[in-house]
Amino acid sequence: MTEEYPAELSSGDNFVAGPLPDDESEREDIDPAAVEREAQHELIRVEAELNQRWPETRIEPSLDRIAALATVLGDPQKTYPVLHVAGTNGKGSTARMIDALLTRMGLRVGRYTSPHLQLVTERIAVDGALIPVSKYVEIYRDIVPFVSMVDSAGGPPMSKFEVLTGMAFAAFADAPVEAAVLETGMGGSWDATNVADAQVAVITPVGLDHVDYLGSDLTKIAGEKAGIIKPGSVAVLAEQEPEVTRVLLERAVEVDATVARAGSEFGVLRREVAVGGQLLKLQGLGGVYDEIFLPLHGAHQANNAALALAAVEAFFGAGRDRQLVLEAVREAFAEVAVPGRLERVRAAPTVLLDAAHNPHGAHALATAIVEEFAFRRLVAVVGVMADKDARGILEALEPVASDVVVTRNSSPRAMPLEELYELARSVFGADRVVAETSLDAAVETAVALVEESDDPEEPLAGGGVLVTGSVVTAGEARTLFGKEPA
Repeated sequence: MTEEYPAELSSGDNFVAGPLPDDESEREDIDPAAVEREAQHELIRVEAELNQRWPETRIEPSLDRIAALATVLGDPQKTYPVLHVAGTNGKGSTARMIDALLTRMGLRVGRYTSPHLQLVTERIAVDGALIPVSKYVEIYRDIVPFVSMVDSAGGPPMSKFEVLTGMAFAAFADAPVEAAVLETGMGGSWDATNVADAQVAVITPVGLDHVDYLGSDLTKIAGEKAGIIKPGSVAVLAEQEPEVTRVLLERAVEVDATVARAGSEFGVLRREVAVGGQLLKLQGLGGVYDEIFLPLHGAHQANNAALALAAVEAFFGAGRDRQLVLEAVREAFAEVAVPGRLERVRAAPTVLLDAAHNPHGAHALATAIVEEFAFRRLVAVVGVMADKDARGILEALEPVASDVVVTRNSSPRAMPLEELYELARSVFGADRVVAETSLDAAVETAVALVEESDDPEEPLAGGGVLVTGSVVTAGEARTLFGKEPA
């Protein structure tokens, strides 16, 4: 829930989603593709209505509104067990890995993540796939009367994120799912997802982000994230700064939660770079899992894999000498896909996309580039939001990028191009910075810079383009390269 998205849909005809007719003869006349096309038109109206609410970058710290909505909906979030994921970076990747593992173990799984890259329906997934647009519209229309009831009770109306969270709860109960994986949007204690009481609480690495809302004190940020650890749950913790670990452990003791820590009870024993990803040997809570192929790049993704594995082991009650089925674990990880995370969208020259939008994420990205790619020249295309630490992102990328093309995405929250250009010049030097007013022009310029310096006699040591700096930038680049929402 780090970034706000512009409306990218156009208007269309009226359509209200509803149940299909019961009469079989009428069913034969229904074209599912036509239903989805009509639902796309209605999605425009739904998003327009949601965008009238507080954006996801604005919060009022209270669970009262989402709790009230959940109550009038019949508390759907209590009808299935929950695994809750909080942290600063790696939440989305870890959530997708947990989803893949649970699914491979035979469960029907719901996954709620934010923000989306291209299409809002990416946020709510069942059986590993985003819900159809028609289902999204149907769920929204079903809960709107209840949202209005909460709005009329006084105080601030429900925010967009709160409504989306209620939709996810309802969608999972309707499926129904046997487990739900929920990613927090911002923080933890006051995040709308925290109205659910998780059986397993997962905390990815905690760093500085959203300082306008969470503050710049790492211990206070950790305290906010720790709020998802509930009485009697299992807290699965990534490796953290010492002060963060202390806060998380204090919360676990306070609520009598069991703790599993990366580097202690579980972790990465070995990782080797492989074609298309990496080969891992993981220490789980129940034993060692070897020959794990993960089709993702970077040591940070290996750590996310260990975290996800421990979370699923905790969910099933695995422990010493009680492991998950190794072959199922291998199959699950081999099928994991995380769009917009060091994702290759073009070859010759290679174009990679990454949604890193804070210095911590950019440092992990830069490390992965150095360890796993052999670019002779790498040109970075960077578009950043105005409320982010653009200098910190640029400084993390400077050692690995020979040049940078700064631009802006279509979000109204994008950093002004002139401001980003001056920042980039101060970090990279004037002769290594180019500015382009649009993302497509920026990518074209970056590709041209790479191609003009390629050596035809060294095809394996060519150049590459990296598009990064924002979730919105990565999402718009995916669309630019013809990638479907996933």
